[in-house]
Amino acid sequence: MTAAFMDLVDVTIVNIAIPSIQRDAGASFSQIQWITAGYALAFAAGLITGGRLGDIHGRKRLFLLGITGFTVASALCGFAVNPEMLVASRILQGAMAAMMVPQVLSIVHATFPAHERGKVFGLFGAIVGLGAVSGPLLGALLTEWNLFGLEWRPIFLINLPVGIVALLLGRRFISESKAPRALKLDLVGVALVTLGLLMLLYPLTRGRELGWPLWGYLSMAGSLVVFASLVAYEKRKAARDGSPLVELSLFKVKSFAAGIAVQTVFGIALGVFFLVWTLYMQIGLGWSALRAGLTGVPFSIAVSAAAGMSVQLLVPRFGRKVLQAGALLMVLGVLLYIWESDRYGMELASWQMALPLVVIGAGMGFIVAPLTDAVLSDVPREHAGSASGLINTVQQMGNALGLGLVSVVFFGEIGDRLTRAQVGPAFVNAFQHALGWVAAVLAVIFLLMFALPKRPAQHVEGAGGETGPADQEPGAPKEAELVG
Repeated sequence: MTAAFMDLVDVTIVNIAIPSIQRDAGASFSQIQWITAGYALAFAAGLITGGRLGDIHGRKRLFLLGITGFTVASALCGFAVNPEMLVASRILQGAMAAMMVPQVLSIVHATFPAHERGKVFGLFGAIVGLGAVSGPLLGALLTEWNLFGLEWRPIFLINLPVGIVALLLGRRFISESKAPRALKLDLVGVALVTLGLLMLLYPLTRGRELGWPLWGYLSMAGSLVVFASLVAYEKRKAARDGSPLVELSLFKVKSFAAGIAVQTVFGIALGVFFLVWTLYMQIGLGWSALRAGLTGVPFSIAVSAAAGMSVQLLVPRFGRKVLQAGALLMVLGVLLYIWESDRYGMELASWQMALPLVVIGAGMGFIVAPLTDAVLSDVPREHAGSASGLINTVQQMGNALGLGLVSVVFFGEIGDRLTRAQVGPAFVNAFQHALGWVAAVLAVIFLLMFALPKRPAQHVEGAGGETGPADQEPGAPKEAELVG
């Protein structure tokens, strides 16, 4: 649980400190994007591989290795001497998280009998909520306090004592487990996925800064060729030894194919919104990190409350309509936010943001909790693990893509040479433009949800808890399946 909390906090804590990092480290806008996108990309590319490594070499071993690497990478982030080192350290941190996080619920499955797992998963859900609420606040406080004159660095250095304690306790209390029928690693598949994403994301992130050179367009077009090669290779690998990185037969299931599309596009919307929101409050409106963090508290509370309500009360009665209502609520909240920003401009206050943020948060809570079960509803039981792993991976990839698109929908609206007086209005205008795109993406998600089953099937919902570790794909899939 400590490791899961570290990862969740690390994802949310960085956004709030980004303006401080930009000022203190002199990072460019593209480097700022890579500080967040690099982590998401490395995490996404390594999730399935990390889980399979745990099944092959032992989950405890990979967990301890991952948590050690994550702690070391956090130290490198905290002591980074320039933006380039910080970006590289964040990519390493994401890779180590991909090794650490998938083992968390695999170890739960291997350690606890079925009748006790419900309590553990309930605790895991509480940890997810706590991470969502505490990450931005902790980031704001650590940045505002400027401990020992270290500016933003404590947001990474705080992982050191936590990681060391988790490592010591893990060595003593976690028992080793392996899957008796572990699949082989598909390293070619991992390489093709990573190459395709880099060819797509790098030009998107750097394009505006470099004047949109021809090689950028060629690289993005070439990424489609790489993804087509991945599909062809995975088909051959599935026929040859039955251990592809991506189980392509799953895409024949209508609800799964639609759900993967929803997860990817949802990840894009969140990637754009959270980074743009932070830059708007702290650079555009000139707020402190603490004020920005406190402004986001109603959003975090709304997400947690709506997530619990949707799974326990609403989805069993109304099924798919709850997720669609969530998409519409998010659209409504985003449009309300645009209206408020346009009307009040630089004078918009924290309390005025509470209403749109609560509406957006409630909508998000209605989606994130039940979506995985809805997507897995019609997937055959033997593929539930592989399918849920793919869901988690594409959401992270969508997030990385959204962070890359920020340079187009947000920074593309901001001039290169602004006076101090022009910065605020330019960021406010760019924020409204970017949120318009977020609203359009959420409307697309609403339409895609019509392909989801009207009601999730109960047998899939319990798939993770009823089967043992040997019956499942490795850890990352189970986590994705059970986070909801």
